[in-house]
Amino acid sequence: MTSLLPAGFESLEPFVERFAISGTANRAQLRSDSSSEERTAFYNAAKDLVAPALDLLDNKPLDALDESERRLLDLCLSFAHVALAVEIQGPDEERHARMREYMRITRSPADVAS
Repeated sequence: MTSLLPAGFESLEPFVERFAISGTANRAQLRSDSSSEERTAFYNAAKDLVAPALDLLDNKPLDALDESERRLLDLCLSFAHVALAVEIQGPDEERHARMREYMRITRSPADVAS
């Protein structure tokens, strides 16, 4: 069986289907659409693995990443959105999510490599 993620990141595999998505706008929408419980579970599982993941990914050009590494990158990029909700917004995330409807992301530098 092929692993969804590179070796050492297997504990994040339960989050791949929901959080390993491409596109900044899609990740921002996921942040708004996910529950506090989903965000917190993903945050807690990923927070100690983001630095090692970035160390691994930094060893290759973006266009040389294989599928498992690309999924790991997408998880890291989703983590950035989720971390804002968990660490900064906390219980106010739901209120702020409604305001994001008026300030939609249409493009970002992270999307250039997608």
